[in-house]
Amino acid sequence: MLEIGIELNVILMLCAVGLIAGFIDAVVGGGGMLTIPALLSAGLPPHLALGTNKLAATFASSTAAWTYYRKQLFNPMFWRKSFIATAIGAVVGTLIVDRLSTELLDKILPIVILATAVYTMVSKFPPDNKSKLPTKGGVLTQKQWLQGLTLGFYDGVAGPGTGAFWTVSSAVLYKINILLASGLAKAMNFTSNFLSLLTFIWLGHINWVLGLSMGVCLMLGAYIGAHSAIRFGSKFIRPVFVTVVMVMAIKLAVEAW
Repeated sequence: MLEIGIELNVILMLCAVGLIAGFIDAVVGGGGMLTIPALLSAGLPPHLALGTNKLAATFASSTAAWTYYRKQLFNPMFWRKSFIATAIGAVVGTLIVDRLSTELLDKILPIVILATAVYTMVSKFPPDNKSKLPTKGGVLTQKQWLQGLTLGFYDGVAGPGTGAFWTVSSAVLYKINILLASGLAKAMNFTSNFLSLLTFIWLGHINWVLGLSMGVCLMLGAYIGAHSAIRFGSKFIRPVFVTVVMVMAIKLAVEAW
């Protein structure tokens, strides 16, 4: 157990990181790139850091998801198959994280994230006022299951960049504008965070004091970030998205290579 004075300093540091990470996570995703290293630097072992991060991240993703839902930028019933697929993927990923070698993933991930940023820079998303959802049918169902299982599994295993992957893949698969894609990303990110969190609780990998303290600040940051994204639209989201994702890719590349 940490000494009381040191623990207070750690909590203050994590709260400051959480506020920034919550804002970033609500706009583009990738807040875990700040929170996980912060938790590791606080002295938590890797699996405890991952579980504690899921507790804190659930606060942020729930706040952002609720904000997008209230602004009618997310339709839960339309995406119910995505919910189910993401939940299954997250639980499976969390359960096998101890047995999965992530060495290859660590090397490939920066390239994938950098490609995501490049795609966002060169692609043309539908304008913000075009809020039409994709046509229902068998193809849509297949896309939802494939996307949900894959990204849910990834979030359960690792997590960095999950929100960014959701945003870009949703825009590509469903041809929706970046606000609708962001709303879907936040809702699915909450789903995988919450199911992964429950699994980490069952496994006993949670530091409740640090997770809850950090979570409150993540929630505040997410509230500010989500409202900023909705108010200013794609002109705000796109440059922030590209900047954060490129920094994320460089950071991961330096660590892995």
